[in-house]
Amino acid sequence: MEDQVNGAQAVIRTLVGGGVDVCFANPGTSEMHFVAALDDVPEMRAVLTLFEGVATGAADGYARMSGRPAATLLHLGPGLGNGVANLHNARRALVPVVNVVGDHALAHKRLDAPLESDIDAIAGAVSGWVRRSLATGAVGEDVAEAVAAARVAPGQVATLVLPADVSWTEGAEVAAVPAPRPPAVVPPSVIEEVGGVLDGSTVLFLGGDALTEPGLLAAAQVAAGTGARLIATTFPTRMARGAGVPDVLKLPYPPQAAMAELAGAKHLVLVGAKEPVAFFGYPELPGRLLPPGCAVHVLARPGEDGVGALRSLAERVAPDAEPQLAEPCRPQLPGGRLTPRAMADVVAALLPERAVVVDEAITSGAHLPAATAGSAAHDWLSLTGGAIGWGLPVATGAAVACPDRPVIALQADGSAMYTIQALWTQAREQLDVTTVICDNGVYAILAGELRNVGAGQGGPRAGQLLDLGSPDLDFVALATGMGVPATRATTAEELAEQFAAALAEPGPHLIDAVLVREG
Repeated sequence: MEDQVNGAQAVIRTLVGGGVDVCFANPGTSEMHFVAALDDVPEMRAVLTLFEGVATGAADGYARMSGRPAATLLHLGPGLGNGVANLHNARRALVPVVNVVGDHALAHKRLDAPLESDIDAIAGAVSGWVRRSLATGAVGEDVAEAVAAARVAPGQVATLVLPADVSWTEGAEVAAVPAPRPPAVVPPSVIEEVGGVLDGSTVLFLGGDALTEPGLLAAAQVAAGTGARLIATTFPTRMARGAGVPDVLKLPYPPQAAMAELAGAKHLVLVGAKEPVAFFGYPELPGRLLPPGCAVHVLARPGEDGVGALRSLAERVAPDAEPQLAEPCRPQLPGGRLTPRAMADVVAALLPERAVVVDEAITSGAHLPAATAGSAAHDWLSLTGGAIGWGLPVATGAAVACPDRPVIALQADGSAMYTIQALWTQAREQLDVTTVICDNGVYAILAGELRNVGAGQGGPRAGQLLDLGSPDLDFVALATGMGVPATRATTAEELAEQFAAALAEPGPHLIDAVLVREG
């Protein structure tokens, strides 16, 4: 048994021993012993963020690309509250995150100090596992169980509430974290059942590990041998794409388009995904998107071995079929007006090998999937939970996880302002992130939703709540003010030149792509 240490030292050493060696932090007074203990455990990489939503989003991006949890260090209930939106996205992405949330010393809580709040209730809204550590002697085991809980397949948010005196008190012990359990294997009877419904009227609806390259290859083999169609979830956690990988359509976001894509399906087979539903309720539109009478089958639930299930299914129904792969094909570099289509073509034409694309382009990204289908093989990360302000933090975490891969953040202008502080962390850590701001000066998606919910076009006062002008946002000034080199592109030629230059130079860069409407 190791010598006894204080609680904070035991927390960090247990985390590192369990493979959690990155911590995205925005600490306060209650976490100062954790901060001091970092000097005793150099194996832990601590990354400072200037807003808790950056810390939680970065932990999400790190987990998506590494497959392992990072820790966050947050200050009391308000700090956790500031990070909730991106914890919501991480929860919907089913990725492992270990939250360490400092709290008042145990004897101080009864005094109802100004920062006192119900941390457990806040954490419960976005966590699959919550525990308050109440004794220094048990804190090592509490941390070990938090790491183990975060790693339960497919992954979840685990939150440990750490009172300040549990951290500063001596007498803690480092605990061993048990090895993660492999995902459950799908039984042969399920393979047989699903195999019996595969034909041209069947849709395989893919999510989770089914959207990795091995999963897509197996799914495409099934499709080639049976005529079944492949559709991916609208906002995948991580999806392999590009030349040499099966090109799978993502279910459209608008409910009318999604229903049209699913029309005619008699069987829907879920592989690492849930049944698709509309993001919102709309007048005179159903929430469920499947056509009447479509039967739902489950090949693999989230957390089960979807890749293994697809491979077994392919061996049963299509052993000799060849999956159809995307051919190498890049668009020509466009010229002239910088429309969303031109922006997509520039990105697709210049996308480097093994890129990690973080997509929060929202309405400006409509042309990106088709344009990049034949680009160099890459990974695509999507906004799983719909809480905006996700892209810049996730790009930060992805770059920490994959320092040898270029990260491309395609970022809408309005949502960029939620967590613009992520640029400062990228500069401090010298992360290889190229951000393209899709600058159309408006919350364009909300203008469409105003119509979709039956509220009409809206008048001038409504328009003021959707417009990002008066004053215009200056993303070049914002980025350079936080240490990130930045340029502005107003034509397709300028974007191509600036994007190529940013990709060629290590470290973070931002391009403010001033878009004009198509038509």
